[in-house]
Amino acid sequence: MSAERQEQRPSRAESRRLMRWLLGYSWPYRWSMLGILLLTVVTGLTMNYPPVLIRNAVDRWLAVSGISVDARLLGLLRTATLYFAISAGSLLLRYAQTLVTAWLGQRIIRDIRRDVFDKALKLPLRFYDRTPVGRLLTRVTSDVDSVQSFVSDGVVGAIADVFQMVGVFVFMLVISPVLLAALVSIIPFLVVTFLFSHTRVRAANREIRRAQSALNTQAQEAISGMSTIQLFGREQTIRSRFSRLNRLMRDACFLEVRWFSFYFPVLELAQAISTVLVLGVGGFCVLHGWGGVTLGVVIAFLTYVRDFFRPLDGLSNRAGMLQQALAACERIYQLFQEEEEISDPLQPALLPPTPQNIAFERVDFAYLADTPVLYEVSFTIAPGEIVAVVGATGSGKTTLVNLLMRFYAPTAGGIRLGAHDLRDLRQEELRRHFGTVRQEPFIFSATVAENIALMNPATSREDIIVAAQQANADAFIRRLEQGYDTKLRERGAGLSAGQKQLLALARIMLQREARVLILDEATANVDSETEGWIQDALKTVMVGRTGIIIAHRLSTIRHADRILVFQHGRLLAQGRHEDLLQQGGYYRRLYEYLAMTENSG
Repeated sequence: MSAERQEQRPSRAESRRLMRWLLGYSWPYRWSMLGILLLTVVTGLTMNYPPVLIRNAVDRWLAVSGISVDARLLGLLRTATLYFAISAGSLLLRYAQTLVTAWLGQRIIRDIRRDVFDKALKLPLRFYDRTPVGRLLTRVTSDVDSVQSFVSDGVVGAIADVFQMVGVFVFMLVISPVLLAALVSIIPFLVVTFLFSHTRVRAANREIRRAQSALNTQAQEAISGMSTIQLFGREQTIRSRFSRLNRLMRDACFLEVRWFSFYFPVLELAQAISTVLVLGVGGFCVLHGWGGVTLGVVIAFLTYVRDFFRPLDGLSNRAGMLQQALAACERIYQLFQEEEEISDPLQPALLPPTPQNIAFERVDFAYLADTPVLYEVSFTIAPGEIVAVVGATGSGKTTLVNLLMRFYAPTAGGIRLGAHDLRDLRQEELRRHFGTVRQEPFIFSATVAENIALMNPATSREDIIVAAQQANADAFIRRLEQGYDTKLRERGAGLSAGQKQLLALARIMLQREARVLILDEATANVDSETEGWIQDALKTVMVGRTGIIIAHRLSTIRHADRILVFQHGRLLAQGRHEDLLQQGGYYRRLYEYLAMTENSG
């Protein structure tokens, strides 16, 4: 095994920590857990008592002389009735135990799933920049499902199996210490076999989780990028990559099955050896009258051998469930350990409802430590001012917006909104101050009305329609099959780029608290007619608001109150359009290039 694999294998201390973390979710339900435990004890006692009745039936009513047939039949009838009553009672108790355990397990899993999703909502964009979507989906779905199987059945089931074994052991000790001593000799063999397969099953489970994550990531990326794959004819390449990952998944699953398959035949062999020992030692004792062993004791002991190995079978299965759960817990726990990087202050400041000035003060930023994106950027935007940000691709324009809304934190320097540093504000409070329309607005798989309202049930249909009318989106919405109730497909498939932008503008119309409007290449992918609709809507939405517009369209740049010119992460110049043209230099060359591009288009 490679050093990398060895480093990834958690130690026993880490395993205990994971178990404590997992069982910590049971603490709010501790009284329910106690009730289940008591129910398990009672169930174990009722399930272990019937072999005693078999011994009594044989020794008292069958293998004796001097008693009439009628008396024997009556005694057997009473014993059979008691046997049936106890067995039926134990089945009812087991049924109740299963229901209560499932009830408890589902609530624990609900809490885990809720916390995993809450954590995903709090993680910074930097985490999503480096984490494939497929891997994260595996944690939220498959990993939680593995934990669910263990919590719903494994924990209490394992406790029930242990009580069953302990109960059988105690009953065997009471019935015949001699026969029990013969069976004890085989226990070390079982322990060694269990530990041997246990370690290898856990390693196999870790490989399965790793392979499944890679397979999910590949499938998700292929489905999301299907148009690109088909456009460039890369189906065979993607098929080969998927096949390779699929083979790794198959091999990992087969490895797990191989070690499980090793354990069960050994368990069957041990049960067969135990049966032979009981028959041999017990038969010898019965024939010679030694050790108080009777025919009824031997028959009862044979039943207990079966009942002793049945929980071992269950424990081995639950050991596999435990390994899957621990492998899944490792990944979920790692997600919880991800730093949120940007946190809310303990005593946040409150923003006034009126527009505030925005100030960047010697801001540096880098997505990666050795790759700076912004260098000592300083500028101020007055309330109500419309500012355009221009520059070549990769000059840091969109990064400014991400820093302003605290999706990332500056490497150095600070950003202020009014009198407050952004670090003094709650993220939710800060982002309510902004309305954003990006180049590719995200459209949810929901109705048009729900997309405009962003699934806010408090938004009335009248407000949604008014917002759509103000954004010039009402006309195309009413042409849809069901109007505002039309269910949109994933990412707005079937809508044009311009229609998506108009829906995004309608969302802004509903954000009455947003005092700053940010347009990040909002008209980059639309035709001239749609741009006219968007520009007309912007005249309404911009009233009384500060505007930050990242654009390459000359019509947008010309009408800005001020233009910030960026080159290679530095603020190169700023001023009005005419003044910057007169200065010449980089802005004039950029403007001439944009004019030539638009004219040629």
